[in-house]
Amino acid sequence: MEIDRAVRESVDRRLQTKYQNAVYVIQRAFSLYEFEQVAFSFNGGKDSTVLLHLLRAGYYLHQGKSECSNQHLSDNALKCPIRTIYFESPCAFPEINSFTYETARDFDFFLVLLSYDLQLETIHSDFKSGLEALLKKKPTKAIFLGTRIGDPNAVGQEQFSPSSIGWPPFMRVNPILDWSYRDVWAFLLTSKVKYCSLYDQGYTSIGSIYDTVPNALLSVADSPSMKENFKPAYMLADGRLERAGRNKKLVLKDDNASLNNGVASIPLNGSFRASIIIVGDEILFGITEDMLSGTLCKKLHGIGWQTTRVAVVQNEIDSVAEEVEGRKATNDMVFLFGGFGPMNSDVSLAGVAKAFGVRLAPDEEFEEYLRHLIGQHCIGDRNEMALLPEGITELLHHKKLPLPLIKCQNVVILSATNICELETQWECLLELPSVPLVQSTPFTSKYLSTTLSDVEIAQTISKLCLEFSDIYMGCHRKSRVTPSIISFVGKDKSRLELAAQRLSSSFPDGSFYEHRCD
Repeated sequence: MEIDRAVRESVDRRLQTKYQNAVYVIQRAFSLYEFEQVAFSFNGGKDSTVLLHLLRAGYYLHQGKSECSNQHLSDNALKCPIRTIYFESPCAFPEINSFTYETARDFDFFLVLLSYDLQLETIHSDFKSGLEALLKKKPTKAIFLGTRIGDPNAVGQEQFSPSSIGWPPFMRVNPILDWSYRDVWAFLLTSKVKYCSLYDQGYTSIGSIYDTVPNALLSVADSPSMKENFKPAYMLADGRLERAGRNKKLVLKDDNASLNNGVASIPLNGSFRASIIIVGDEILFGITEDMLSGTLCKKLHGIGWQTTRVAVVQNEIDSVAEEVEGRKATNDMVFLFGGFGPMNSDVSLAGVAKAFGVRLAPDEEFEEYLRHLIGQHCIGDRNEMALLPEGITELLHHKKLPLPLIKCQNVVILSATNICELETQWECLLELPSVPLVQSTPFTSKYLSTTLSDVEIAQTISKLCLEFSDIYMGCHRKSRVTPSIISFVGKDKSRLELAAQRLSSSFPDGSFYEHRCD
């Protein structure tokens, strides 16, 4: 069989593994259900095209086991005449319909795909009602789907997943659930099978004609013609940007609000807001001290960002999820330290996934980095550290970093364990265009010291706070017997000087003097 032979002769070991796993799922389904009780949902896209040929290979191998062992199989085994469902939509691209109908011919009440004998039944209603009517007409226990991790409807699904509540009962079989964008194109190109022509025009993920455009990342620069040209879909370097050609409508809650990573917020006093979360029982037990959050606060302070909260939480998924969920909606950025690694206490990624309502899924690119970094210490077929929140994860690459940082929408997971590593990661974050660390006017500070008591100066400082609402004024002391240190923090140095002068002039000369705070 040409598909099976092409993959097995390939030098791509990862493709061979993916192929073997997918074919095993297909053979398993054919063993669990009678052939007349299964169907295949085909939509003309690249994923279902892959599944079409995997089904042929799986059926061929399944029939080979049951018919004979000398490889002289019947024509039926080579064609896989599986019942195939095609939902034709008025919003579909003409090329999608053409890809199906140009390779098919009319045959009584259904279509038969040339060479494959796939019984293609076309439905013109919506998926749910059409499926209900179809299953009443001919009972079906399992349907093969081309769902992959990262698809909007893939959350919570496994390779065998019962249909959702409210839908007609059937088993969803997802042979390519763990396939990446790269795997899909590796299979199509290795097998040399035909696919929809839109993919050669720069489309990487095809939906409706109203929400799909060619992926701008494949645009060809300096084209000799006036018409914009695009490279084919298989040239997309980063598969996580597969859906970059899908248009999304963003609605701001307030015309004056700024949108940062999907979070609408109005910066306080012209500054962006950030929170810091430290995951570590060792800190809560008093075994070790947190040295990183203070340094990060200074870094944020230096680019004009306001740190609204620093929290230390337990190494528990629910604790991490609750804190992330509370911070991500009210801050422009959330930085998370700790709880990242192979130990049972490393639950940060699981907590982030739960906060966003997604599950952890394998990221093969990150796993490759881990294998390169860890080498022989990476045991098993799948590294648990390479399970990342699905559909929301972006890897932040930089030549100074041995391992990419992880960004989930507006949450950045920092892997630094000391100040030196944090310094490096911070420099990289500032240089990365995908991290919106907008550098605004930095905060400046001025400090005054006084031997006056807190009771004596409290009322005056309260009045100044109302007059200088753009300036933070606070008081602290190193001990009860040392002078009080009054802090003035803001972005306008002249306003800081004026506020400090007002405070000094409200009391006898010599009551306040300038303090240098390291």
